[in-house]
Amino acid sequence: MKKTSYFVYILLCNNGSYYTGYTTELSRRYQEHLQGTIKCKYTRSFKPVNIAQSWQIDEKGTALQIEKFIKKLSKVQKQQLILFPNKLKIYFAKARVFTPCLS
Repeated sequence: MKKTSYFVYILLCNNGSYYTGYTTELSRRYQEHLQGTIKCKYTRSFKPVNIAQSWQIDEKGTALQIEKFIKKLSKVQKQQLILFPNKLKIYFAKARVFTPCLS
């Protein structure tokens, strides 16, 4: 049985803001944001420019915790996390977090 991976991602939007979410299929979800589907309320108004950063996580519960954590950060803190993605390991030391090169 194939183990599901989860992705937590930060999008840079055309108004200069950041949108954070999680998914099991990053490329499909990004396309949904670009197309402004019904599931994408915020990015319908503020289109994504790119995936600023993403992390692949083994467990859904951890992915949800990380998403919630990032959403509470200030814009400056999100920018620091985008520049230094491994800092996430400081806050979630017990989680197995992997950083794909997407920025």
